[in-house]
Amino acid sequence: MKFNYYDLGHQTRGNIVEVTLSGSAANVRLMDSSNYHNYKAGRKHRYYGGLMKRSPARIAIPHSGHWYVTVDMQGLRGITRSSVRVIPSEALSPLPEYSPRSISPLVRPIPSDHDDERTNGMSDSYDVFISHATEDKDEIVRPLANALVSEGLRVWYDEFELRIGDSLRRKIDQGLAHSRFGVVVLSHSFFAKNWPQYELDGLVTKEMTGEQVILPLWHGITKSEVIEQSPSLADKVARSTADFTIEEIAAEIAGVIRDKK
Repeated sequence: MKFNYYDLGHQTRGNIVEVTLSGSAANVRLMDSSNYHNYKAGRKHRYYGGLMKRSPARIAIPHSGHWYVTVDMQGLRGITRSSVRVIPSEALSPLPEYSPRSISPLVRPIPSDHDDERTNGMSDSYDVFISHATEDKDEIVRPLANALVSEGLRVWYDEFELRIGDSLRRKIDQGLAHSRFGVVVLSHSFFAKNWPQYELDGLVTKEMTGEQVILPLWHGITKSEVIEQSPSLADKVARSTADFTIEEIAAEIAGVIRDKK
């Protein structure tokens, strides 16, 4: 099946996706990462939207996360061209009532010596830190991160937190220090990379306090293979992507974290 797709990246709940067609009607689907990958593979999926006969059409982002839009002609005749843009929710909100007395000059606060950590988004802790190898990002990690956000969790995930010019080591250290739990996506790629091992060492150090911190997830790897790499991790109850869906894993992780609050 041929289709056009638009990777919207991370979007905030309430933003508006505007789809414009030129030509025939088309099927328009707004999907999160997990459902988009199911759609591509021809599997059952959920979406927002449907058959679009009028243009432009607007669909609201239902919750924060990574989103995609697809446009296809499945079951339809003709040809259509499409374009997509995202309108921030604030742009559609009415301005406050005008009052001349309410106008004040723009004042920029002078940063103090203690503002560095706050401006880096670390004033609040995270529920969970996701440790993974880059090779597993598209298939499992990004959909999992978005599913955890959909469960209402505060998630430290590199695509959410890292910006151009950031110190990788410093940002990871901050994320580890301020996260209550660590989801470790164990795979062959994970054990072959240095950064995931660095993150795992940090999580193990936190777990030495006696609290449950590490929540292991096996992806494309067997228990015997985990034992060869890390017997201590193999001893932990884990979930495998071969046996559970992303949504089921995210729901169980969210349940564990809520029970510990």
